[in-house]
Amino acid sequence: MTGIQDRTDIEYGEAPPAVDFGSLTTAPGTAPPVVQDVTYERILDARSEPQNWLTYYGAYDGQRYSPLDQINTENVVRITPAWVFSFSPHGLHAGQSTYAFETCPIVVDGVMYVSGWDGWVWALDAKNGQLLWQYKHAIPFDVSLCCGNVNRGVAVANGKVFVCTLNAHVLALDATDGSCIWDVTSGDVRAGESLTVAPLVVKDRVVVGSSGGEFGVRGHLDAYDMETGERVWRCYTIPKPGEPGSETWPAEGEAWARGGGNGWITGTFDPETNLLYWGTGNPAPDFDGEVRPGDNLYTDSVIAVDADTGEIRWHYQCTPHDLWDYDSNMECILFEQDGRKLLAHFDKNGYCFVLDRTNGERVRIFPFVDRITWGEITPDGQVTPRIYPEQEGEEVHFHPGPAGAKEWTHAAYSPRTGLFYVPVQDTGAKVARRRREFKESIPYWGAAVTVDAEDMAGSVSAFDPSTGEEVWRWRNDLPMCASVLATAGDLVFAGTPSGTFVALDARSGEFLWQFNCGSGHHSSPTTYSVDGKQYIAVPVGWGAWVEGFLPGMMGGPHGQAMFVFSLPEGQDSSGGR
Repeated sequence: MTGIQDRTDIEYGEAPPAVDFGSLTTAPGTAPPVVQDVTYERILDARSEPQNWLTYYGAYDGQRYSPLDQINTENVVRITPAWVFSFSPHGLHAGQSTYAFETCPIVVDGVMYVSGWDGWVWALDAKNGQLLWQYKHAIPFDVSLCCGNVNRGVAVANGKVFVCTLNAHVLALDATDGSCIWDVTSGDVRAGESLTVAPLVVKDRVVVGSSGGEFGVRGHLDAYDMETGERVWRCYTIPKPGEPGSETWPAEGEAWARGGGNGWITGTFDPETNLLYWGTGNPAPDFDGEVRPGDNLYTDSVIAVDADTGEIRWHYQCTPHDLWDYDSNMECILFEQDGRKLLAHFDKNGYCFVLDRTNGERVRIFPFVDRITWGEITPDGQVTPRIYPEQEGEEVHFHPGPAGAKEWTHAAYSPRTGLFYVPVQDTGAKVARRRREFKESIPYWGAAVTVDAEDMAGSVSAFDPSTGEEVWRWRNDLPMCASVLATAGDLVFAGTPSGTFVALDARSGEFLWQFNCGSGHHSSPTTYSVDGKQYIAVPVGWGAWVEGFLPGMMGGPHGQAMFVFSLPEGQDSSGGR
């Protein structure tokens, strides 16, 4: 096993210096200094700047909702591509079967910041797609890719662009020219740790979570000083012997040190409670529970972490002693109801958990997908497993499969309609337990998995958070594996695996508009405005892990582009249907 658990002096062989691809292009090489004045206070009040998308979810609450309404139910039928920027998926790790475009564009006063596979970061003119600068981080040859060559986005503040890399580095780039200001190591790349998360700026710190649970590493969240890159705190998501929660792991052996529980999706933040709400991944090995008896805290959990100290204040475990690969990394959407501060979490296990975010108290649990056969969770939180890989080599079939009833891609919440909008996956899998001894940097799954090649479906489904009842459903032939976006134009935007980008009526689910982007969607669309004109942006690029659990899409088109839509010039924003 690695000895990294308590070390702070990690040193590794240096990768070759990054190639300055920017110098090989005709790009001017600079962006206006719009990020210089982006502060924590502005991000706190991000929704008062609807022209911008300042942080990963648009605001700290994770709602993926924009107050922009120029594009609305009456005129969305008229929107057309405003510009398209095509990126190149070439590099040491960027073969067609390895990468997917999972990013979420950040937009500040007319400049878009985007990250991609293989350590790429781009700054674009958000009005016309002109490349302003680009950065390429050098990724070593021998980096183990957990679940694809992906990156989910950047964070911006105080003149810097923060990004994570496949070889577990955290970088601060100069937002005007892409030059690297600081570069720190956050994980043991030789043990299979990596970083794919979009950082979250909170106060004067940058918070990131680790990846690599499939290699049997110990998950953690880190906070770094925004100016210096110095690590301020680390929060391990697996307690070591003697720490609270350690009684849920075997007392003997090293199962806890190989336990997974990584935090590879950006959390949300409530300044009033001063808590970060972060989802954690599955325990390792994924399917072989015999080597880790117990509930295995804090895997498959929502954890509330003190933003100043990194201490876990409360937790709620969605799937105790997971045997199905049901990560709980999905977003925690913050909202209020009847004067109560709540969060909603749509989990891979097929259930939505509504919790009191001040103390973790369970408020409501309801299923959000049709087929749930692995077990049952009652409204009062009782978990009863029914089908799981119990016997060595014996194949069992269950729904949802390891891809989950919802993947990492995000739901949205509209305060106008009071509804959640959820990208749903309805697909199963066969799993046979296969004992594998732990070896550093080697996949540590504990099973053979065969995903259903047929009989799968998907939907964007709308739910009433006060009752858990489904209000409407827009059905798709394939599972929906891209984030949705809700706007004040009473629209919900969603991308399909086959490449179609659609707009739905947020109140009825009525299908209103579509555009074929030529490659599947597995990213997070955003919206912004420049000079009073609203744009809808969606990264498009299919591949990697997501291709593996949708056999029907194997060999499908692998595009890689940013598509941006708007109303045509000369047409007003009203009418059109």
